Amino acid sequence: MKQDAIHIQNQESKIARWSLLIGILFISSNLRVPLTSVGSLLSQIRDDLGINHTIAGSLTTIPLLAFFLVSPFVYVVAKRLGMEWTIFYSFLLLIIGLIVRTLSDVVLLMSGTALIGVAITFGNVLLPGLIKLKFPSHIGLYTGLYAVCMYILGALAAGVSVPLSRMSEWGWRGSLLAWTMLSIIALLCWIPQLRNKTGIRKGKDAGPTVQNNVWKSPLAWNITLYMGIQSMVFFTMVSWLPDILKSFGYPSDVAGWMLSLLQMAFVPFTFITPLIAEKLKDQRLLSAIIGVIIIFGVGGLLVGNPIIIALAIICIGGACGAAFSLCMMFFSLRTNDGQETAQMSGMAQSIGYFIAAVGPILLGFIHDITNSWSLPIIILGVASIFLIITGIKSGTNKKIEVPKTA
Repeated sequence: MKQDAIHIQNQESKIARWSLLIGILFISSNLRVPLTSVGSLLSQIRDDLGINHTIAGSLTTIPLLAFFLVSPFVYVVAKRLGMEWTIFYSFLLLIIGLIVRTLSDVVLLMSGTALIGVAITFGNVLLPGLIKLKFPSHIGLYTGLYAVCMYILGALAAGVSVPLSRMSEWGWRGSLLAWTMLSIIALLCWIPQLRNKTGIRKGKDAGPTVQNNVWKSPLAWNITLYMGIQSMVFFTMVSWLPDILKSFGYPSDVAGWMLSLLQMAFVPFTFITPLIAEKLKDQRLLSAIIGVIIIFGVGGLLVGNPIIIALAIICIGGACGAAFSLCMMFFSLRTNDGQETAQMSGMAQSIGYFIAAVGPILLGFIHDITNSWSLPIIILGVASIFLIITGIKSGTNKKIEVPKTA
């Protein structure tokens, strides 16, 4: 009888773990789709609403500003409500935002986009921590699965959004609204987790912690800048790559699928890079190689040759994927314990995404002034040089050490 009870308990535990994993994967699948689905539709939105490149670029920038403003407060909310309920409420907010941004005018479009940015912030910050707490023996594997779902669905959304807009008599609005179904499915899959209330300090790593103030650490600031620069390059490409390609004569459909290629190239390197990084004594050379590949890719966009442009897009996507996952590794490799990792993640995602938010608006503004994409592309190349510098400093094999707070 006792063995039967243990067996039943183990079975229930396995079912619960599988249910949680499925919920996490569906939640992660929605963390990029609301952003990437807009990129290939920007020209339609701009023409329909009569807005310029600068305002259109803000459709990508507004969520990044939300990441900047909200990230430091996510753990405060999760500590009060529990991770599961916090994610649930954030997805209710996401669904509302997805609906609001398809209604009527520019004001509602911007308002809905802001709600989407706030909602996604909670998933960005909480899912890695939830994986660490619930699956401590499989962090690398499940983090990889979470990243793959996030970016494969993001890539699919970028490629499918234009055809969807032509199938729907609502145009770009109908295309964006269609992705609401994915969020509703994710919310339904998450409901079984509401029986739990996991606090951010609960779990195997919830022990005594050092009291370093990461905001005073030069190393933490290098990691933050690395996070910001690689995010700026990626989100600028997500916003403007279709327009850049159309300036070379690419049709809208092809430009949308090239954006998908960028994001598909991103995916495998989110797996490969952590496996390489953890085997190295330090990650300085790896950081430098990633930065050089991005420079090569950005330079290839200036050439105009279709084959070189395709290779350049693969290089940018792959290197951005490598840089993103390496940055996630830095959060753990350079910190002393779980709480400090959380602080580092909050700092990097807040300031880092603020830096990233500058990219689409600034480069859209420069394009409006120059009526050319050449200077914006050159600026991305210069930013990649700083990515190499901050990556080398972040890749040094040492932990954050700063004066203890009182």
